[in-house]
Amino acid sequence: MPLAGPPGGAVLEGWTLLAALAARTSRLRLGLLVTSNALRAPAHLGKIATTVDVISRGRLIMGLGVGGTRQPDGPNPAVAEYAAYGLPLPSPGEGLARLTETITVLRRMWTEEVFDHDGRFTTLRGTRNGPGPVRPGGPPLLLGGWGDRTLRIVAEHADIWNVPGPPHNGTDWIAERARVLDTHCAAIGRDPAEITRSAQIIVDYADPAATRAHVHALAAAGIRHVVLALPRPYPDKAARRLVDEIVTPVREAGA
Repeated sequence: MPLAGPPGGAVLEGWTLLAALAARTSRLRLGLLVTSNALRAPAHLGKIATTVDVISRGRLIMGLGVGGTRQPDGPNPAVAEYAAYGLPLPSPGEGLARLTETITVLRRMWTEEVFDHDGRFTTLRGTRNGPGPVRPGGPPLLLGGWGDRTLRIVAEHADIWNVPGPPHNGTDWIAERARVLDTHCAAIGRDPAEITRSAQIIVDYADPAATRAHVHALAAAGIRHVVLALPRPYPDKAARRLVDEIVTPVREAGA
């Protein structure tokens, strides 16, 4: 369901659409930013993701997040969506525990021929996943989130870490969250450089210079993967505009 705008707005199901895009492209990396962990059972999600990875010949990035939890105050778009689809909205602690268990199941599906799993939320027997993912070890895992407990999970498991950037959050805030991630990495003995830092920018169609400035600021702060998010309504030839007004100028400036 739409996160913003009219509640009856058109929204396509993400993984179904991603499979169609995988079949019609040949070079683009593909993924969702991010998959709600609460929508599918872990092994079912692993099978779906593997199928898209096979269709795309190894171009999938596995974006994953808690997907919404009960919050004490403030707007929460997950409430209406979960109610509409008959899904229970977990507490933050349960949501994080479920996310960790799903990551374990995904990794095992991508590296083991057959396995059993006895977890807090999921019990599996004789799980197989053939054909397996194209790359050894499976697709890179992108985790979205910024809370201290989430960043601990990122430090333990993620290949890519993503957070919302401008206009929702400034570069200083992202840098502070990155320092927390570094602390978690140090605590478990992981090199923080192994985790690609990623941020999403909401593109301002009327002021591409401002969007370019955000990209430069994020790059200076150590962000190496920038997602250019397009608000609705989309302009004509949106992808070409992004290349001409943002991507090419930023690359020419050496960001």
